[in-house]
Amino acid sequence: MDNRDKHDNEKQADKAVLKESRQEQAVEAFLGGCNCAQAVFSTYADLFGIDRQTAMNLTNSLGGGISRLREVCGTVSAMALLTGLAEGDVEPTDLKARERVYKRTRDLTAKFEEENGSLICWELLHILGRDSSSRPSERTPEYYRKRPCAKFVACAAKIVEQELLEPGE
Repeated sequence: MDNRDKHDNEKQADKAVLKESRQEQAVEAFLGGCNCAQAVFSTYADLFGIDRQTAMNLTNSLGGGISRLREVCGTVSAMALLTGLAEGDVEPTDLKARERVYKRTRDLTAKFEEENGSLICWELLHILGRDSSSRPSERTPEYYRKRPCAKFVACAAKIVEQELLEPGE
């Protein structure tokens, strides 16, 4: 067994255990006012030893495709952060480990893009490019009726559960 196989086996043993699905919890967090990144990341952060307040703070600027720039969807950014946590410590000079994290992140991103047609916020929302305002939209019933974001939160949560987390008993 080479070092990579040994590391992969150790990673499997360290995989965060999920006792029951939290997909609905992630969607409820979004519908309760969290931005898309917060909804996904904060739902699973405790599995990696991160408290809810820290999770909310870390992902606050990622909503709306990075602070409403409408670039990479916040749910995709949250998946990338969770992937880094799932893979554990990576030494800055360990390029093989970094490549493993990058590949895993790209695989999750590809699944999201395959299901939704894009990973870019403005394309997912069918709007033209960046938003000129940094002001968040009011969370009204009309906002939630018009925005497909809850669907993207659910999709990202499903991918996280299928690809990063170990089902528990």
